[in-house]
Amino acid sequence: MPDARANPENQPPPRPSSASGRVDRRTALLGTGAAALLATGAVPVTTAHASTTAADVLPPFTFLREALDTSSLAYNPTGELIFPCVRGTGGRLPDAPGRFLLYYAPHENPGGLCLAYGDDLEGPFTEHPGNPIVSNVWEPHYRVSHVSSPHALWNAEHREMWLYFHGENHTTRLARSSDGVNFSYEGEVLTTSMVPGTTEASYARVFDHPLPDRGARYVMVFMRNSTGDNRSIGWGWSADGITFDFDPEPLVSHADVGLANLSGPHLVIRGGSTYVVYHTDRGDIRMTEVGRDFGTRRHMGVVHTPLSGPPDSGRSAAPSYAIDGGREYMFYEAGHRLGATIAIARSG
Repeated sequence: MPDARANPENQPPPRPSSASGRVDRRTALLGTGAAALLATGAVPVTTAHASTTAADVLPPFTFLREALDTSSLAYNPTGELIFPCVRGTGGRLPDAPGRFLLYYAPHENPGGLCLAYGDDLEGPFTEHPGNPIVSNVWEPHYRVSHVSSPHALWNAEHREMWLYFHGENHTTRLARSSDGVNFSYEGEVLTTSMVPGTTEASYARVFDHPLPDRGARYVMVFMRNSTGDNRSIGWGWSADGITFDFDPEPLVSHADVGLANLSGPHLVIRGGSTYVVYHTDRGDIRMTEVGRDFGTRRHMGVVHTPLSGPPDSGRSAAPSYAIDGGREYMFYEAGHRLGATIAIARSG
């Protein structure tokens, strides 16, 4: 089985599927007709084979431990941590401090993007002494109340770690690094002005996921807040990971799953299809199949239920998936919104 060192985004390996047929493919967005349809937000949607279940896509995960001892962190200005992202370094960053880099952040002011490292996905992880590695003031580029929600993408083309983050909540930014620790500012990649009718555009994750019909190599999924104060999952695509086009309509609308708020999206690619996993205002984590071309919408329900007691206390959020030695892991935000920590769950 491949491990995280050989897996560009620590994606879990393919799981056996019970589906007897392939996902229907969208055909309306081919060739010269694509621009016109996208301009109006008219994205045709197909229905996937209904026999594939959430259990065919992701295994059950069981809480293992907290990734960090929050009481002993040198940098912990607000007593809460959110939005983990774990990446393997083997074959990528020869001078990395560990086999795995764990990015995370507080959310409340001043936030600050942080790094921990370790040699085993089960921990322990050691806090980087230079935290925060990205702060809420980065002259001359920006001065904001907080920065948070770090997502790391290993950019194989440039052989760099690219770090996407928000600050303020209406702006998502990008910084780049050759060692995964020291970053140079690239610029803004998403703002609410790029997605009409939104007041927030944040908690973004970017994946290497080619969409040939759109001339894109990368896909971004993110939280979008509407003027009605309901949060849904948005998405965009890009040829270079810097300049994105965005669908004016949600990828997964809160109304379509009967909830008020969704956030923390993550892509999972399995068995010839693509899924977006996200957390909800009920404290659970759910899944929607979108297909390899993002033309499918099949809501598959709950894929992870939080523990009623600590550390989840009824809320699991912002999952980040990894694999090592054939075993799958989920790093996630555990606990209530302003008192969360980073937890590790393991399959099997």
